Amino acid sequence: MNLCQSLWFRGQAGEPSGFCAEGEIAVNIGGVRVVLFGDVLNRYPESRLAELVNCSTQNYEVISSLCDDFDPGRKEFYFDRDPDAFKCIIDVYYFDEIHIKRGICPICFIKEMEFWKIDQSVLDECCKSYLSEKEDELEEIANKVKVILEDQREDQCITRTQQCQRFLWKLMEKPGSSLPARIIAIASFLSILVSAVVMCVGTIPELQVTDPEGKLVEHPTLEAIETACMMWFTTEYLLRLASSPNKLHFALSFMNVIDFMAIMPFYVVLSLTYLGTTSMMELANVQQAVQALRIMRIARIFKLARHSSGLQTLTYALKRSLKELGLLLMYMSVGIFVFSALAYTMEQSHPETLFRSIPQSFWWAIITMTTVGYGDIYPKTTLGKCNAAVSFLCGVIAIALPIHPIINNFVVFYNKQKVLETAAKHEVELMELKSGREAFFFNPMHVKRLSHYRSFMVLLSENKR
Repeated sequence: MNLCQSLWFRGQAGEPSGFCAEGEIAVNIGGVRVVLFGDVLNRYPESRLAELVNCSTQNYEVISSLCDDFDPGRKEFYFDRDPDAFKCIIDVYYFDEIHIKRGICPICFIKEMEFWKIDQSVLDECCKSYLSEKEDELEEIANKVKVILEDQREDQCITRTQQCQRFLWKLMEKPGSSLPARIIAIASFLSILVSAVVMCVGTIPELQVTDPEGKLVEHPTLEAIETACMMWFTTEYLLRLASSPNKLHFALSFMNVIDFMAIMPFYVVLSLTYLGTTSMMELANVQQAVQALRIMRIARIFKLARHSSGLQTLTYALKRSLKELGLLLMYMSVGIFVFSALAYTMEQSHPETLFRSIPQSFWWAIITMTTVGYGDIYPKTTLGKCNAAVSFLCGVIAIALPIHPIINNFVVFYNKQKVLETAAKHEVELMELKSGREAFFFNPMHVKRLSHYRSFMVLLSENKR
């Protein structure tokens, strides 16, 4: 039994197309007439088509619950459904699996499967992963729509305190909400850059001054700038924490943890330097801790990620590329071990060899395979030089292989975020047109209406890609 045993006729409903024989039924799906065999449909007895085959044509109540209309003379059942989706669903009766054809909205296709009472377990694995990806996209669109709605429902705050809290939150977290919020975001971005520059410039010996004990310390002007930047960072963090709707989630957020780690060393060093006793500061362990905490100031450069969508996209691309990065590390590890062992063996015959041991040769293999080549250790024999040439060629190939998937993940995610943001804005505009602007802003139930436009969102995403 194969798919050719189903007879397809395209035409308007009611056109003469012949009558069905015993054990056959004719279904008209959106103007497309299909003749199906009962023994094939009974392979899935719980499906809607199998129920139609097995029910009596005299029981009009059952038939009306299973189809939109029925012609008893022609034994033809009418359905106002998508004929393209039905062509995919009918495959389950012949092949025991379903593939979603390109161009069909997966969310709408799942609704079609539910209507025909076909379980989702018959979907092929490739289609399941595709469906899961689209569901994640729709969930992200829904979250973006909720954020937009929350920003537009400021007037719903009951008390003046809530209104002030929401206003402060938008001022500190939503640069696009107003001109003052944009100015604050720019000021925060410049403060991060100034702080990073001051930290670097402060290490130049010519710009340092000598303290009473004869030690070089940062210039007082640079310290004043550093203090001003830290006051800004502290005020910004406390205002964001105070205005946050969910303070626990705010405190545990990755970017906010970075903000806290960038602020904390300044106050620890300040307390140890100015509040600690002289005997405490003379301890070597305390001095080392102060130096380590000063180095931790480099964490504030990561604050730029909060203001840069490009850095956030890069972080996500690296997270999605962990498998490729793992392969890169594996290739490099194998190459480093092999070529360092070969270099050590080949260089032992030279009286002035620089390869004293295989672990020491690891450093040479690393800088050679990554094409850095500091020149502090190098081969002197002919075989050693040939080994070096092969090692850096293999290193270039090993590094180049995973680069394309990582770049592709970055481009795909970046384009995807732009599409999802556009889709969320279109969704809000559709809601406004559907319900009216005044009722829209005061009705929180409109967020749940996202499912009515899911197919539109998916098709928009497909077209944008």
